[in-house]
Amino acid sequence: MYIGIRYKLVHFIPWTRKKIYKMLLISVIPTLLFYFFGWTWLAIPWVPVALLGTATAFISGFNNTQTYNRLWEARQIYGAIINTSRALGMMVKDFVRTDDKSQERLLHKEIFYRHFAWLTALRFQLRESKAWENVKTKSYNREYLQYYTVPEWESSLDEELKLYLAEDERQFILSKKNKAVQIIAAQTDQLRKLNEAGAISDFNYVALENQFKDLYDQQGKCERIKNFPYPRQFATINIFFTNAFVMLLPFGFLNEFSKIGENYIWFTIPFSVLTGWVFLVLQQIGESTENPFEGNANDVSITQISRNIEIDLRDMLGEKDLPAPMAPVNDILM
Repeated sequence: MYIGIRYKLVHFIPWTRKKIYKMLLISVIPTLLFYFFGWTWLAIPWVPVALLGTATAFISGFNNTQTYNRLWEARQIYGAIINTSRALGMMVKDFVRTDDKSQERLLHKEIFYRHFAWLTALRFQLRESKAWENVKTKSYNREYLQYYTVPEWESSLDEELKLYLAEDERQFILSKKNKAVQIIAAQTDQLRKLNEAGAISDFNYVALENQFKDLYDQQGKCERIKNFPYPRQFATINIFFTNAFVMLLPFGFLNEFSKIGENYIWFTIPFSVLTGWVFLVLQQIGESTENPFEGNANDVSITQISRNIEIDLRDMLGEKDLPAPMAPVNDILM
């Protein structure tokens, strides 16, 4: 997640420079052929270009709206995880009781730390690369990775779970396919045992189970966004429409500027580059927004959110040695 006021041109122009090179090539060649070789037949009426541009604008607007909606839904899901985590911490402290206060604190800590393990396992699963994601496959995104790091790519789940789980439980969780699901299953299994032992009343047991059910719901929503890409038919037609439009732009501009005068033909190049760049960048931005967990600079900052939840809950436990909040790298939080 980028937290600066706005992207600087020193970042934005290099990120989109290949679009500029593409438009220069597309616009310079027909202009040279028209001016020096007299290929006046290259000029086409502006009406079909404008009609295609209108259709392209509609599909680009639709594409960007839908990809933004995916991003915003992902952020709302993690907002719900924050709220449920805090409520869970409060309820565990209030509902899980034993006569031995030292044992009670250990039980609270065990449940809290297992929740931290769930947050960790979930974010590692969400950062796994999918075939349709483009943060590692598109050259402009790969180049931008030099400005930040993705913590889940720099460490292993095995190492991070050592901070929260006992060795036997950690090995059991690592042997499972969906590790985050199994961690919550372990939580509810412990709750059942505590209820049977009388450490949690029946009413409070149901209330705590509902909190874990809500966490399951939020995890399922994350997995839906992660595992179901923005429909490929819409993404593909957006690329086709945009490329067709920018290819025709110089030919339409040649026709318009030739009406003004012979020397005005050279205005075809800058106007084609500028107009085509706008549409190509809109397409690129939508493409880079459609997968909000892939490790892009504009992703939901799930690592930072997970760290903040851990700080809040460890503070509830009365711990003093709290982890530091995640710091942005070049105004980017992951």
